[in-house]
Amino acid sequence: MSEEKDAQSAAATGTALPGRTGRGTRLFCRVFGQDMFNAALLIGLVWAIGSPMLVPSELAKDSDLWWHLADARILATTHHFIRVEPYSFAVAGERWINPEWLAEMPYWLGYSWLGLRGIHLGALLGLAANLLFVYFRGSWKTQNRKAAFWTAVLAFFLMTVNGGARTIVIAYLALSAEMAIIEAAERGKKWLLWLLPALFCLWINLHGSWLIGLGFFGLYIVCGLFPINVGALEQRAFPATDRGRLIWVFVASSAALWVNPYGRRLIWNPFDMLFYQKVNLAVVEEWHPLSLSSSTGIAAVAAIGLMLLANLVRGRKWKLYELVFIFSAWYFAFSHQRFAFLACVVTMPWLAADVARSFYGELNESTIPAVNALFAVGILGWCIYSLPTETKLQRGLAAGMPLQSIASIQPSWRTFNDYSLGGMMAFESKPDFLDSRVDTFEHHGILQQYLQVENLNDPYRLLDANRIDRVLTRADGILAFALEHSPDWRVLMREGAGDNAYELFARATVP
Repeated sequence: MSEEKDAQSAAATGTALPGRTGRGTRLFCRVFGQDMFNAALLIGLVWAIGSPMLVPSELAKDSDLWWHLADARILATTHHFIRVEPYSFAVAGERWINPEWLAEMPYWLGYSWLGLRGIHLGALLGLAANLLFVYFRGSWKTQNRKAAFWTAVLAFFLMTVNGGARTIVIAYLALSAEMAIIEAAERGKKWLLWLLPALFCLWINLHGSWLIGLGFFGLYIVCGLFPINVGALEQRAFPATDRGRLIWVFVASSAALWVNPYGRRLIWNPFDMLFYQKVNLAVVEEWHPLSLSSSTGIAAVAAIGLMLLANLVRGRKWKLYELVFIFSAWYFAFSHQRFAFLACVVTMPWLAADVARSFYGELNESTIPAVNALFAVGILGWCIYSLPTETKLQRGLAAGMPLQSIASIQPSWRTFNDYSLGGMMAFESKPDFLDSRVDTFEHHGILQQYLQVENLNDPYRLLDANRIDRVLTRADGILAFALEHSPDWRVLMREGAGDNAYELFARATVP
């Protein structure tokens, strides 16, 4: 009977019986347990849904990707960090820093090695890495891989709000790492907190979201300074030794922020966005509130509703920092839709724990390691086989971008361009009026002027004031309509079709 129970236990955990098989077999069984099976399924989900989603949206329509690649190219070829405006004639000579220089490099390396396929592959791997990090955090927290898996599936639909070749996708790996360190410290591994200074040293060079991460760490410290025992809230205050350690780690993490190529200017960058980029926050879509009718909004409501239901079915005691983290993360998400990804990273492991506690009984996860290994290899082979060809990606890019019009732009032209095209113009070394590096354009009034021209608010005076001699804009926009009916402008080229049709205009007086 004892041997039968041992066999059942081994089958449930995916491990071999000690002493009855070799060390290599036991390692094989541990590696290819239920986690491997679930991880392969999640990677397959990313490839099946994420791959077709990324082809049109990221390569042809992403307004950030191409100037990020141009930035990385400058660093890779000159070995110098950008300190002066490199692309726009409208703000030529002005100071500018590249706040996401390190997060740009993986996409540049992918492009350098594999072309457009490298960008596409990098976007999928970034999304998959985030999803797997959330899954494994949930698995470690609950020891229930089924609950961790299904909450990770829900997490995927929250992540798609920023899914793509985005620098913030890499920064969210840093946020997951921070959460994992705090969760490990809660399980007793306090020494891991000393990894946070190194993490923030890396994070500030990736993305301005380091400020959110430091804020969460500060909240964690403050919430643990006093005991609570009220209703569902129950916690002990940090012991004196833990308080001292946390404060020193926070100080060291703050000091580590200075290890960057731009010094205090890079540290100030996220504060600049918060306080001095009001137009950016008002007009850029991803800063708008989360729409509950969108797929991301529906996933957010489902996640919150499932957490509430799980705690109604079988409640638990909460620590103050857990509630503060969850409410803060969802507040960010509903205020700015781009932060639905952030809310997913912060809250999903807790959701996995709630689901496991309320809806799953005794853990019984039978798994056959050899089948898991075969399945994982099959998924990997399918992922490689299903990657779109370079020709297909080039065709998709050409369908969404007026590449011939951009190629025709001369260095001496002063071209007023559509906002979404500025990044590609920068990548093709064509001088642009503006692009989606909104900070510098808002500070110098260029973003406001662009919006005025696009909305036909005294456009001809502003075009004259900026000595604009060419205009590249959407063919179905009101600016194109106005220029088509103006005797001072003529159409040089029309390219594309439907929503992706663009027209290149020139003043009637220029050759």
